[in-house]
Amino acid sequence: MANKVVKKQIHTIPVLEVVRDELAGERLPLVIFYHGWQINKELVLTQGRKLAAKGFRVCLPDAPNHGERKQTLSPIPSVTFWNSIQGNLFEFETLCEYYEKEGLSNGEIYVGGLSMGGITTCALLTHYPEIKAAVCLMGEPAIVDYRNRGIERARAFNVDFPQSYVDLMSWQEKFDLSLRPELLAGRPIYFWHGTEDPKIPIDSVKRFVAVNQGKEYGKNIVFEIGEGKKHLVHTDTMDAAASFLAAQK
Repeated sequence: MANKVVKKQIHTIPVLEVVRDELAGERLPLVIFYHGWQINKELVLTQGRKLAAKGFRVCLPDAPNHGERKQTLSPIPSVTFWNSIQGNLFEFETLCEYYEKEGLSNGEIYVGGLSMGGITTCALLTHYPEIKAAVCLMGEPAIVDYRNRGIERARAFNVDFPQSYVDLMSWQEKFDLSLRPELLAGRPIYFWHGTEDPKIPIDSVKRFVAVNQGKEYGKNIVFEIGEGKKHLVHTDTMDAAASFLAAQK
């Protein structure tokens, strides 16, 4: 089964679209898969190919400030990082509407991402009940806690933040899945995280799963732990993520 990879510009968003050759003209379930911090859409193409092999049409966008839209990082700590995630959230509807309008989506929408893309994925679940299932690889559902931990780490190195920093980031409270876990509403979500991840420690994800997996709204949470793994997704995890979403079709 050969995959077709097409480079597109959807409004101002550079994307790679991956689909099986023989299915290219059909309405298919759509996966929007988001890359991580300071990488680009090309570096998640292997995951895109694995998803396409399962019969999905896969959209791999460049986040704002990344890839073809790369910009100089702001000197204010984490501003570019959070701006990139917020940009992904702003552009989600644009991508979905394009595929619907072009007759390329069958109306089933799935999301996934790694690292920063996993954070994006969890945030989207708070506002878009039409998302059928999701995959979060090395991500973080508790973004307010993640932000606050980042502030603490930076201050330990005598990095100053504007006094209004938390207020300027107040949009995060409304997109924090750990603060509104009932919005999962029973939708399947697959978490994968390495035990030795130094960038996004596993502890927060473990807490989220422990608190919510036994609830009705969290009954379809699946959590796989990568023992001894760091901040890197291996091909077996990519296979597991693709199989998980395929099982939800």
